[in-house]
Amino acid sequence: MSGLPGPAARVVVLTRVDCHLCDVAVQVVESVCAETGDDWTTCDVDADAELRRIYTDQVPVTFVDGAQHDFWRVDPTRLRAALTGTRP
Repeated sequence: MSGLPGPAARVVVLTRVDCHLCDVAVQVVESVCAETGDDWTTCDVDADAELRRIYTDQVPVTFVDGAQHDFWRVDPTRLRAALTGTRP
C-alpha cells in the first residue's frame, strides 16, 4: 500500500475529514493504545488515490502490524487482544 505510514506505528487508522465513525474509531484506538503502550497514527484515505480506491467504502479502516484488523467500527476488546496476544 503506497499511503500507509511505515512500520513505526503499530496501529494505523485510515480516516477522512468530516467522518463521524472515523472520530469514534480514533478515540477507541487512542484509548486502547494508551493502555497497551502501543504507537498509533492516522492516515487520510483521500490523500492517496490507491487507498481511496481500495478502502473508500470501508472507512475508517484499522490496521494492526500492517494487516487489516477492522473497518467501520473498532471493537476495543478485539483491538486490545490483537495488541496483547490474548483472546477476547
